[in-house]
Formats: sequence, structure tokens, C-alpha cells
Amino acid sequence: MADEMPLQSFSTGRRRPPRLSIVFQDRGLPLYFVTFCTADRKHLLANSKIHEAFLRYGEKGIREHGIAVGRYVIMPDHIHLFVRGGPEFVLKVWVRGLRRSLSDALRETNPAGSVWQEGFFDHVMRSSESYAEKWAYVRENPARKGLVEKADEWPYAGELVAIERA
Repeated sequence: MADEMPLQSFSTGRRRPPRLSIVFQDRGLPLYFVTFCTADRKHLLANSKIHEAFLRYGEKGIREHGIAVGRYVIMPDHIHLFVRGGPEFVLKVWVRGLRRSLSDALRETNPAGSVWQEGFFDHVMRSSESYAEKWAYVRENPARKGLVEKADEWPYAGELVAIERA
């Protein structure tokens, strides 16, 4: 299954991500929308090294723990993502591991000082909320910030697992 996980952004039109049903049999598990920021909102994140570390962590989570990262956007100073884990999933522990992995990738460019703002924002998506609508807003961040003309041009966004929100 690990060989089937795409590393390309879904917006490029390349291989489609696997369906969540490949990872989970139980659709009753919560879907989280998560945002976390760098300390002092430093612009450390929007680069290929961080993107690759994010993809590695996400794919390892799928392969080894059944943790599905859906859509995501890596901005210069924060990350938005959707994630769903199994019955034993602890969001705080997972986010801590992701941050540690990204910090390791940053060691060469940011060897000293704190990388992350304390805490993170999380929201459990309720059945009445639309994952697609929330994503439509989030994916436009790079264009709203003037980093690209169109959201589809942003290279640090994608989808590891197609999460169906029913």
C-alpha cells in the first residue's frame, strides 16, 4: 500500500489519492481541521524541504498507524490540514510528532530558537459542516496573501488521502 501513496499535490492533476476506505473501515471517526503556526510567525515553512518532510510524516502515518492526512496547505508561517485517525488516535501526540519532524528538517536553516507557537487550533468537523467548503476557503490562502495568482499554482498544498465527509 505504501507504494500507492502519491507524493504529488492533488492540484497538479496527477495520480488521485487513495480513498479513506482503504485506510479505515469505520466512517464514524472524527475528522479534525488543524492549524498551527511558527513562533513569532516566522516565515520558515513554505519550501520543498519542509513539504517533503510533511509528506514523509503523513505517508508514514498512513502506512504504520492508519492516520489519514487529507487536504493541506503549508503557508510560510502556518499549516492548515485535515486529519483523521483510528480509535486510539490522539491528535495532540500526532501534532507534536509532526512538529518534531518538521523541526528536524529546519535544523540547517533555523538551528537556534523556538520554531513553533505554543498550542494549535483544532476543530472537529461536524456532519452538518462541509469539508469541501472549508477546504475551498483554506486553499485560497496563498492567493489571498499574494504569494501566487491562483491557488492551484501554490506548490505546497495537496491531499494524501481523499477523505469523504459524510
